[in-house]
Parts: sequence; structure tokens; C-alpha cells
Amino acid sequence: MPHHRYRPYHERVNVPVTDRSWPSARIERAPLWVPVDLRDGNQALAEPMDTARKRRFYDLMVATGFKEIEVGYPSASRAEFDFVRHLVTEDAVPDDVTPVVFTAARADLIDRTFDSVAGLPRAVVHLYIATSPVWRDMVLGRDRDAVRRTVREAAEHMARRAGDASVRFQFSPETFNLTEPDFVLELCDMLTALWDASPNRPVTHNLPATVEIATPNVYADQIEYAHRNLSRRDSVVLSVHPHNDRGTGVACAELAVLAGAQRVEGCLFGNGERTGNVDLVTLALNLYAQGVDPMLDLSDIDRVKETVEHCNRLPVHPRHPYAGDLVHTAFSGTHQDAISKGLAHRAAHPDEPWNVPYLPIDPADIGRSYEAVIRVNSQSGKGGTAYLLRTHHGVDLPPRMRPDFSRAVQETTDDSGREMTPKELYDLFRSTYVVTDGEVALEAWSVHEDGTGAHRFVCTLRTGDRSGDYEGTGAGPVSAFVDALTGAGLAVRVLDFTEDDRAAYAEVEVAGRTAWGAGESATAAVLSAVNRGLR
Repeated sequence: MPHHRYRPYHERVNVPVTDRSWPSARIERAPLWVPVDLRDGNQALAEPMDTARKRRFYDLMVATGFKEIEVGYPSASRAEFDFVRHLVTEDAVPDDVTPVVFTAARADLIDRTFDSVAGLPRAVVHLYIATSPVWRDMVLGRDRDAVRRTVREAAEHMARRAGDASVRFQFSPETFNLTEPDFVLELCDMLTALWDASPNRPVTHNLPATVEIATPNVYADQIEYAHRNLSRRDSVVLSVHPHNDRGTGVACAELAVLAGAQRVEGCLFGNGERTGNVDLVTLALNLYAQGVDPMLDLSDIDRVKETVEHCNRLPVHPRHPYAGDLVHTAFSGTHQDAISKGLAHRAAHPDEPWNVPYLPIDPADIGRSYEAVIRVNSQSGKGGTAYLLRTHHGVDLPPRMRPDFSRAVQETTDDSGREMTPKELYDLFRSTYVVTDGEVALEAWSVHEDGTGAHRFVCTLRTGDRSGDYEGTGAGPVSAFVDALTGAGLAVRVLDFTEDDRAAYAEVEVAGRTAWGAGESATAAVLSAVNRGLR
């Protein structure tokens, strides 16, 4: 492959930070999350959303707790303009939510944008222009001075149109991560002054990784440099907008917050141009897993996922972090065993911090049940099968019996090539261990305890085609039954026996073989085991 055609990031852009502080920082509070699904995500769809789908998505964002929402690019199309007007005419903006609208640096487009938000109680108007050398040279055909003039003229026009209205301003130097750091500061500081930003009416400077070019630590260095050097820093909301071209959008956003970013733009589940925008759901739940309040309500993750899939007409991948259908599922035997033991410990110590192997968060916290946590296929082990029998059917296999049943499960799934449902697992358990028509049958029986604590077992026993009356004695019903079997010519030794309020389980040695059996009573369990051993 012609790798020599490509240049490393340090040959494309200067990153001046050397005494970085972000590696030792911690994220202790959530940034302001700003979903851009209705604009950036929408423009990446093969079938852009109509007003009905946009409104459903918008209502989901409001219900989830987003406080700033990018609602469109009003000058881009009539549909975009009409949706913003729909929010105005339907009085759809709650008191704690601020809509954001997007505009290029042209007076006519700015006018159209301000026309769209007329009547909104508050809004952010977001100005953007590409600033990196490759865009200036190849796309815009402008040098730095020309780009600076364009930005100033657009910003001045925005200030005139805003007047005394409740409008705040945002600026994005598109392709920030490929732009000279001094030029970024020059443009941002110019707008901070021109728009007279203050702590009470801050400007948002949004620094996008429009196309990822390097490892996430490089983006963090770029953000830290801006964080340290922007003028009137207390009047600036430092925002980031990572994409996912290298598959590291989430890491870029997290490291950028460590480096000083206060606001993150992205999409729910990572929709967006090319490989997508950074995923706000993953970011929020990553914080949640660290004990930090994400300031979003994702307690019904499936409802959120279903709405996003409907509106985008795109599926969320089954392995998607937190929300995928399989992310809380273990097929591997070793994983299942660890999870099963972890959940059992959790049940016994519910007040301890969450600490279950392989489950970063409690699935119940996001509306998932434990039903799908452990599923059984040919890779599954004894812990998983035992867990499913116990949780779905109340069958608590003795530890020594679990490997035996696991082998039966593996033989079945190897033959079928598919996973087993909990019902199929229970049916297999019964057909394997509960034997009602074997070589030996009890046609009638009774057991009595005498005054000394000894038990006497009296029965009519059929072995093959012969029936006879037998009796046995022992310290308990099981040993008395085994003694009766000895009288019938069956040498049986009980190796293990367990009984609870639901069932009994016995492992026996008979005819040179060992076998497990189960039943509703001790006698039935031993008899099932004997019949399995005689097969």
C-alpha cells in the first residue's frame, strides 16, 4: 500500500503545547451536551428527516434533558427553515432549553437564519467558516486576511440583526484541528471582543475535529492550548465537535474535556457524516460508570434507541456501547461464570458499590433486564446454564452437577448450531435428568421413621419385566431406599445429594457408572439417577 503518499499530523499542523496538564486532570462534572442530530446528523442521512420525524427526535432530546439543541440550518433549505418556524409557532421550546441554528458567513444566509428564529424566547446563532490552509487554498481561494475580513463582516451583521434580542453567538473555525493555532486564537479573540462577550452573556467558541487527523492526545493538546490562551476566558464557553474518522471520537471528546472543554457537540449513537459524529450517549454513560452524574436521563435506553432508529432510519449496531442488543450478553462460559457469581454476590450485598465482572454498569439502570445478560450457545459454560435455570425456572443446580449439564447443553447446541432459550434449557434439563420410564420403577412405596431415628423404606419395585416387594433401612429416607435397591440386586452408592424446596438432585454410582438425576422428591431424584446410570 502506498503509505508514502500520506503525512503525519506534525508535518501538517503545529501543536505548541509541551507542558500539558490534561493527563493529570479528572472529569468530575458533565460538560454541556449539545446534540446536532437535527442538523449535522440529518444532512448525513440518505433520507433526511421530515418535520414529523424531526419533531419526534426533538421531543426525545428535551425529555432526555438536553439544554442546548441544534435544531437546524435554516438557510440551507425550505424544510430546515420550516422546522425552526414550527418550533416557534407551536411554542415548543421549554424555558430551560436553548435552540441553536447554524449559518455560513454570508449576509443573505445570516438574514434568513435570523428570520427563522424570530419569536423564539432565546437562541444561539452559530457562525462557521473553514479556516485551515487546505480549505483556504483549494476550496475558498482566500488567504488569512480575506478569511478574517469575511468573518468580521459576518459577525458584525449578526450583531446588528440580533439587536437587544435574547440571542447569543457561537463561532466554529471549521477544520480547526488543521488550522494554525495562532490564526484560531486571532479569529476567536476578535469575535469575543466584537460581540462584547461577558460572563453573563458568553460567546461559544466551538473547535471541531472536522476530520480526525491524529491520536486523541493531539486533539487534547490543541484544546488545552486554546483553553490557556483565549482572551476573556471567563466569557467564553469552550466547545468541541469531534468526528470519528479514526474511530476515536469518544476518546477525543473525553480528553478534550480534560483539557478544558466545557461543551460537547455530537449525535445520539454517533450518526453523522462519513464515520459519524461523536456519540453523546456513550460519552454520558461513560461518565455515569465513573460515578459522575451525566445530567441526562437514559434510564430507558431502548426507548431512546428505538426513537433514534425510527427518525434516522438507521439501525444501532448490536455491539454498540451500552445500547446494543448484545452489549450486556455473555455467551462465553468463563464470562458467564464470573457474571453469575458477581450477581449472586450483589444480591447478598445490595448496598455495596456496583462491582460485577464484565458489566461496567448495572443493566437495570438503563432499563435493561438481567434476562439477556447470560445466553447459552456452544461456547457457554456451567455458570451460565445454571444461572438461567435458577433465574427463569427456580432450578438451583448443585455445583457438582453443573459441569454434567453443561456437557449436555454443549452437545445440543453443537448439533443445532444456535443458542438456546431459557425454556429450551429447562426442557433439556427435564428430559435429561427427570426419568419417569426407566429400567427401574417404583410401583408403590412408603417410608416410616421409628422411635430411634432410623427409617424403614417399604416398596414394590419393578426391574425390567419383574416386580417384587422389598424393604430397606437407613439413617434417612435416601439411605433406606438405597438399602431396598440392594435387596433387589442393584448395588447403588449415593455420591452427592442436595434438596431444596423446589427439587432434589442426586449423583449415584450404579453398575460401574456414575450419573445424576433430579426429581420432585429425594426418592425420585435417586431413582432418576439410577435409571440414567443403567442406560
